[in-house]
Amino acid sequence: MNTVIRLLTKTGILQSDLDYHLIRASMVLIFLSFGYQKWFEYEAQVLIPYISNGPLIFWLYPAFGVRGASWFLGVSEWLFGALLFLGAIGSTFTFVATVTIIPFMPNGWDPAAGFPAMAGNVPFLMKDVVLLAASIYLLKQDLVRVSASAERGAQAQLLRA
Repeated sequence: MNTVIRLLTKTGILQSDLDYHLIRASMVLIFLSFGYQKWFEYEAQVLIPYISNGPLIFWLYPAFGVRGASWFLGVSEWLFGALLFLGAIGSTFTFVATVTIIPFMPNGWDPAAGFPAMAGNVPFLMKDVVLLAASIYLLKQDLVRVSASAERGAQAQLLRA
């Protein structure tokens, strides 16, 4: 095991921002892929139990209808995927919205075993817990980087003065 650790250390993987860039790239890919699906009728139909039971997104059907809500989500996901190149606030909001559906999903827990035995649509939503954590990590890293950049800018101005 020590040999593997030494080899990985020599690659520079511990000194680089590879983890940060891989997480960001995977989040962008997820948003682009999931956003693409929203343009098709089958996906609009699959989303009905999710949107109908989402305490933060239930309003989409009265506002846009079934297809319009799906398109709205598709555009939002593509927008948040594009914005991930700049920051992670949009993805954090997206996954807060989907994670909050979990407790409200009808038939979400196995009737015989109960909580935490998942049933129905809840297992699909559980991936969003990890994606929320990744979004929060990226948001934190973005804030640290912006703060450090602003601090360097302020120091450079002081040196010029």
